Amino acid sequence: MSRTSVQLSLPSTFHHTIISPPPTANSGRLEAPALADSENGSQMEFVQMPQTAENVPNNEGTRSGPRSKGMAAVIIIAASSMVFMNSVLNGMLTVGLPSIARDTNLPDSLMLWPASVFGLTCGCTLLLSGSIGDLIGSRTVYLTGSLLLAAFTLACGLARTGIQLIMFRAISGIAISMCLPTAVSIITTSFPTGRGRNIAFGCLGAAQPVGFSIGISLGGVLVDTIGWRYGFYIVTCATAPFFLLALWGIPKDPRKTAPVTRQRLVSEIDWVGNVLISASLGMFSYSFATMSGGIKSLIRPGNLVVLILSVLFLVAFIYWVIRQESLNRIALIPPSLFRSTQSSPNRARNFSAVCISVFFTWAIFNGHQYFTTLYFQKVQHLSSLETSVRFVPMIVSGALANIITGLVVGRIRADILCVGTAVVSAIAPLLMAVADPSWSYWTAAFIATGAIPILADTLFTISNLVITSIFPPKTHGLAGGVFNTISQIGMSVGLADERRQLASGGKVGLGHDEYALLKGYRATYWTLFGGSVIIVVLTWWGLRRIGKVGLKTE
Repeated sequence: MSRTSVQLSLPSTFHHTIISPPPTANSGRLEAPALADSENGSQMEFVQMPQTAENVPNNEGTRSGPRSKGMAAVIIIAASSMVFMNSVLNGMLTVGLPSIARDTNLPDSLMLWPASVFGLTCGCTLLLSGSIGDLIGSRTVYLTGSLLLAAFTLACGLARTGIQLIMFRAISGIAISMCLPTAVSIITTSFPTGRGRNIAFGCLGAAQPVGFSIGISLGGVLVDTIGWRYGFYIVTCATAPFFLLALWGIPKDPRKTAPVTRQRLVSEIDWVGNVLISASLGMFSYSFATMSGGIKSLIRPGNLVVLILSVLFLVAFIYWVIRQESLNRIALIPPSLFRSTQSSPNRARNFSAVCISVFFTWAIFNGHQYFTTLYFQKVQHLSSLETSVRFVPMIVSGALANIITGLVVGRIRADILCVGTAVVSAIAPLLMAVADPSWSYWTAAFIATGAIPILADTLFTISNLVITSIFPPKTHGLAGGVFNTISQIGMSVGLADERRQLASGGKVGLGHDEYALLKGYRATYWTLFGGSVIIVVLTWWGLRRIGKVGLKTE
């Protein structure tokens, strides 16, 4: 605005973990009856695990936390920095898209590709990046991704054609995929469960709306003055001190207890599963992107073949992970993850609700911000600078949502937080769907821009706390990959589907007739509102009795 191979097999010694709240228990397959904690209602479970370096979670990094508040701040800033810089880029791209498309000769049908291709490549490589980070260390992967992101951010600024820009944005998506799941791992291995970790996740989430809003403001100024290319140059230069801070301040991964060998690379990463799911997600997202020209584009022979292949790869992936888990081998996403246990009867429903809610939330949030930019510039004929000023409420509401969530998440039930913020954010597309272009900004657009990020930023913090409580520390990077994969693919698919709605909403749709454009934008906003209602119902049904998350464990 925002992870999972769990292998707990027989026998050896008992390893106990304290998990709160009851619905989000550990995802191992062999569990003893839970012991209740009378003070906070949490549960203590004895999970039987093999006493091996590969399978025993290493908790050393999560017991005592950073040595001082200063080091804690350094770790939080360093881990959030690439998320922040990437969000600045997304903000600049949002407000500058019309000018960027004009300067690079991008046709209207490809205008959103620099944004959607980024989400596509990021989503397709997040799981692999998380797996590698769990094996070789989060710090190494995070720093590598930071360097690549800086390099291809500079390349985007130097791009002369639309195709070059799309290619460089695609590679930038791969680079940020190395930073997103490992940032979660860095936090979970540096901070013990409790208020410190809650605040760290709140800051990580706040980096997204704050960075995005700064990017919108900066982009609006640059586009109307010295040019949008300087935005990419500025971000490249600003990345350098953050990289040096991360190089100095991020501690070594305490989970890395054995040297990385070729045998471990082959045996501890589900390469087949990664290839199958990446191919499926990539083809599926491409199929949705082709729908931007209408449904008829999808049934063309080439596009239809790609869609069918994406379904076949998905079926093959499901079969593969079921087979891997049945043989007690590494599975990228173990099917048992989506099954409840005797001690956690609501786990399947809770986790599924989080995943689906994240998918819809990111699709709606990103679609709303991109199409509102186009609404301001193409329907209300505002300049880039005037457009950026109108997104200022997003800075305040997004940052406050993350910080407040981090402070109160241990005191208020997670389902109440999610349902309440979902209702608030649903107001945004509804207001824009009924708004008249002649209305004052304060009548509808002001409230909409302030309301739209609240759910996304609240859900980011809560989802991270829920997911990291489900998995052992050894697999937090991969667990983070699952969460971010869903959000990035949601963004990519959402933009494609909303572009299709824009095309079909009026007689001209993607043309320049103002009335047709307005009809297209209204159709898009009504679609976003429908998705928002689904999220309200889904979070109410799926997160019932989930309780409080992020409680401190002793």
